[in-house]
Amino acid sequence: MTTAPTDDVAVHRRPAVPLSRNRDYNVLWSSQLLSELALEMAAVAVPLLIIARHGSPVQLGLASSALAAAHLVAVVPAGVLADRWDRRRLMLGCQLLRMLGTASLAGALLMGRYAFWHMLLVVVADGFLGSVFDPAEHAALPQVVPPGQLSTAVARNAARPYVATLVGPAVAGFLFAALPPGPFLANAVMFALSSAALCFLRLPRRRAGGGKEGAGESGDGPAAGADFAAGFRWVLGQPVIRTTMAWMLVTNLVFSALLIVLLALSGEDRVGPGEMGLTMACFGVGGVLGGLFAARLHAAVRPPVVLLGFAWTAAAATAVMALVPAGLPQGGLLGVLAFLAPLANTTVLTHQLTVTPDALRGRMSGVAGFCSGGAGVLGPALGGVLTGVAGGGGAAVLICAGCLSAVALAATLSPTLRRFPAPVPAGS
Repeated sequence: MTTAPTDDVAVHRRPAVPLSRNRDYNVLWSSQLLSELALEMAAVAVPLLIIARHGSPVQLGLASSALAAAHLVAVVPAGVLADRWDRRRLMLGCQLLRMLGTASLAGALLMGRYAFWHMLLVVVADGFLGSVFDPAEHAALPQVVPPGQLSTAVARNAARPYVATLVGPAVAGFLFAALPPGPFLANAVMFALSSAALCFLRLPRRRAGGGKEGAGESGDGPAAGADFAAGFRWVLGQPVIRTTMAWMLVTNLVFSALLIVLLALSGEDRVGPGEMGLTMACFGVGGVLGGLFAARLHAAVRPPVVLLGFAWTAAAATAVMALVPAGLPQGGLLGVLAFLAPLANTTVLTHQLTVTPDALRGRMSGVAGFCSGGAGVLGPALGGVLTGVAGGGGAAVLICAGCLSAVALAATLSPTLRRFPAPVPAGS
């Protein structure tokens, strides 16, 4: 139950075994799946609780803004912690604290002592701790998976959020209807199970001092401010990482806006709630299937073809969305894009984790998380503005298609993306 006393390359010296038999990878994957399920359940349970108890859009907006702010404030410093501290203990501590916070809210509801400030505190703490957990989990992945299997591991990880999106909201809605504290009790149990799994995770011991740029597990090394800046220096100093992060930031921003625009368009066309749910389910199903095939496609298709192909397919599919009826036809196109997204993510993330030194992986993941989190916060607001300014959802979809076409053109003209490095061969 302790960090294995081996050096930081020990995992690469062991005989490669299939990921299905890689004990530490499966522990890490399962722990994060439980965490993501809890996140998706909370995303439904918290608004339901606020609406049931207060019926206040102001309080609903405050809770959503507080969660987003906690994530953005914490994620980059969390990368520093992931590089300076023992990653297993850091993840374990986060899950235990999230369990206690969620359990306290469930207990307050059961005893009739619910208060909005208590719920808001739990939401902020969960957002903060989740942001600390994520960079440590990302940075730990290459410690338990050999380089030749890293792309397969990243592909399987890419399917995980889509699984959580398919399962979590439905379970949360069912549990809340049966018993309002139910989703929060379930989340506390999942955090407890995640913590129990992490107790059995074995990570190779990292070098004290972590090399030139980091502190390793000892915590010794440069001051926190210098550590904080080192992550940005690394990202900005690596042309491939810098370019792909910018590409993913803009693409995720437009996609986040597009989802809101499509929901607004469904409302304009009087699409029923059931069909709207199926439309969003197409997105989740496409992502799960894409994650299942991403590893094989990653090995078979050259990276520039993957990235540029995804960029142009996204632009074309979005343009077609403006021409087809709202509802399931648009959902089918969303499913196509979701199928391709894990492949693009696998291509980018595998390269990022491969070329980034272990002493900087947490900070690199923190910067990436800040970019994706910022897109997730600004995208829905952008979608609402586009729908209002464009005078309707159809015109707003065309604007999104134009933005994605501009992104695809910029990607095509980028020498960095056209010459994206090939992956590490399997078995190396």
